[in-house]
Amino acid sequence: MKKLISVFLLLALLLSALPASAEGVVNVYNWEDYIDPAVITLFEQETGIKVNYMCFTTVEDMIVQVEANPGAFDVCFPSDYIIERMIRNDMLAEINFDNIPGAAQTIDYLRTPDYDPEEKFSVPYMWGTVGVLYNKELIGEPAKSWATLWDKQYQNNVIMLDSFRDSMGATLKSLGYSMNTHEIPAIMAAKNKLIEQKKSGVVKAYQVDETKDKMVAGEAALALMWSGDAMYAIDLNENLDYFVPEEGSNVWVDCAVIPKTAKNKENAEKFIDFLCRPEIAVMNVEYICYSTPNKGAIDLLGEDYTGNHVQNPDTAVLEKCEFLHDIEEKFLSIYEAMWMEVKNTK
Repeated sequence: MKKLISVFLLLALLLSALPASAEGVVNVYNWEDYIDPAVITLFEQETGIKVNYMCFTTVEDMIVQVEANPGAFDVCFPSDYIIERMIRNDMLAEINFDNIPGAAQTIDYLRTPDYDPEEKFSVPYMWGTVGVLYNKELIGEPAKSWATLWDKQYQNNVIMLDSFRDSMGATLKSLGYSMNTHEIPAIMAAKNKLIEQKKSGVVKAYQVDETKDKMVAGEAALALMWSGDAMYAIDLNENLDYFVPEEGSNVWVDCAVIPKTAKNKENAEKFIDFLCRPEIAVMNVEYICYSTPNKGAIDLLGEDYTGNHVQNPDTAVLEKCEFLHDIEEKFLSIYEAMWMEVKNTK
């Protein structure tokens, strides 16, 4: 993807010439490697607001920390189904969209979403799919099916996501069920299929952030992967490619939200609006490789982006995908217990 270097050098020069217009801090809680560090610098230069940037590995960890540390975070970046839970548990502040005019840039596909139907609590930041990253040099062109991850010819060569909603969800899809099912027999069937996969010797590891670098290094043939991490790896290794299995998958969105206990709400809204600027959104897309919900950024990125099957899947692919929804607590504990059985299988 071409870098819009001249645009952003100009932007940086303009921002560095501006006086700081505000004071204070904003405490940001985000995924690892999920923002261009230069964006934080530019925001601090323009506003005078200090960004205290903290990271989490899974959204389940994030929500626990937000609940346990009221007032510690001003902006968080949960996924759709966690937003649904946070709204239900009265954990989020309503956003004053007068302070975030850039939110109007959101693509229609992500307006009035199921997890926030009145668009009161969240602003989309990045979106993508879950699929399979594979090494063409090691396995050639595989069948575009979830079954590929269970193929015994790939002994010790498949990395699964250490995330029960993703790995269980992909398995449920492979069996013809919804990723959001509450049917105990379906959840049991997914657990047994994952145990079968592990016992067969196919699984190399259950990992999250480190997977993309292992795939770049050729340390595995296939990986269950989020599309942005897949794009990052593909950019570094031309032998890698990605597909969304024909049975369907998960389409997800991560959003900026403001906890109800936030101490710096106005600064949080300034930060979110800054991320909505098309030029800033492009910087983040080019740094982390996920899909942008920002219309202006899409226009700036042009055909390099719109023609990319990883970052911009076509409608036929998306029609087979579903958003994850929050699951009731009793079913959440069932999913977690089943996942622990999989992980503890020898």
